[in-house]
Amino acid sequence: MKNLLFLFALIPFTLSAQQGNKNFIDQNYIEVTGKAEMEIAPDMIYLRIVIDEKDEKNRVSIDQKEKQMISALKKIGVDVEEDLLIKDMSSQFRRYLLSKDDISLSKEYQLLVHDGKMAGEVFLKLEEIEISNIKIQKLDHSKIEDFRRQVKVDAIKAAKSKAQDLAGAVDQEIGKALFIQELNNISRYGEMNKMANSVSFYANSKVNDTILDFEKIILEYSILCRFELK
Repeated sequence: MKNLLFLFALIPFTLSAQQGNKNFIDQNYIEVTGKAEMEIAPDMIYLRIVIDEKDEKNRVSIDQKEKQMISALKKIGVDVEEDLLIKDMSSQFRRYLLSKDDISLSKEYQLLVHDGKMAGEVFLKLEEIEISNIKIQKLDHSKIEDFRRQVKVDAIKAAKSKAQDLAGAVDQEIGKALFIQELNNISRYGEMNKMANSVSFYANSKVNDTILDFEKIILEYSILCRFELK
């Protein structure tokens, strides 16, 4: 009997709680998608540099070549202590006549530069000392996460503005946001990294200035928003 009385006492409370907390689907709302896009010039350009010993009698050793490279980079203002990293050192064995083993060494570096002008200077300066095995490995930006957050905020603002315009067209207003969902997000610099070696190369012979021109990193976000409709 006590359990039955407790059940009857609980039912009215449960019903009133359900009636007081409506799901947003039971409310009048407007649903819109906001989009925002931002283009960013990369300030982190990663170069892959490989130096090796040539198969010649008077070949230059890896150590000598490395010293030449570091000296050349310092002359154009590269902070080699901060931005030059040794990635790999490998050896390749070749067997010659008379059962003699000769070892050909190669060494791989990663160099970080911060604009197209410096990247172009690196290509030219290393070419002068016969280091031509250089490739653009990756493009990025030091504040990419800050930019991503900003684009998301801009997408939500675009959604709110769109909702206000549409509600105003039927003489209504929007209220608080009921639902926010991130939809598509595109970082086109990911694709651009794969194509980084196809950058355009420009030279100005009058001032002996060389600049590598890069595509912009593109961030694009879509946000789904539902606002209360009054």
